Amino acid sequence: MDSSPAHQATPPVSDRETRATIIVCVSCRDASGSDAHPRAGEKLAEDTRRAAAGAPVEIRTVECLGNCKRRLSASILSDGAWSYVFGDLAEDCGADLVAGARLLSGADDGLMPWRGRPDSLKRGLVARIPPPAILKDRP
Repeated sequence: MDSSPAHQATPPVSDRETRATIIVCVSCRDASGSDAHPRAGEKLAEDTRRAAAGAPVEIRTVECLGNCKRRLSASILSDGAWSYVFGDLAEDCGADLVAGARLLSGADDGLMPWRGRPDSLKRGLVARIPPPAILKDRP
């Protein structure tokens, strides 16, 4: 396993704290499509880690979110809440992702509020995925 900073998770926060997880795609390239390293996704992951310092947010990375046509991508998850996938992000959107994670983890209804959501998370929304507990067609 790669132990470079872009591939390390932030330490887990206390179970007593409300927590969200941000997953950043580190294989995402910049708009030029360059294979240069560090890739734009790695830079976004590092910016997100800096923005999350001291916050009850865990930052994780993945090699591909399969959202390549929308370039820089990330997702935000929180237990019992809807999960969100975003694209068209910039390398410096880490603070926006942390703000979104805080909004989601603080939402009583499990939905990230539109009001207060950073513009990059409004424009870049790709999908919203429900938590299994609310699905209507259980076997």
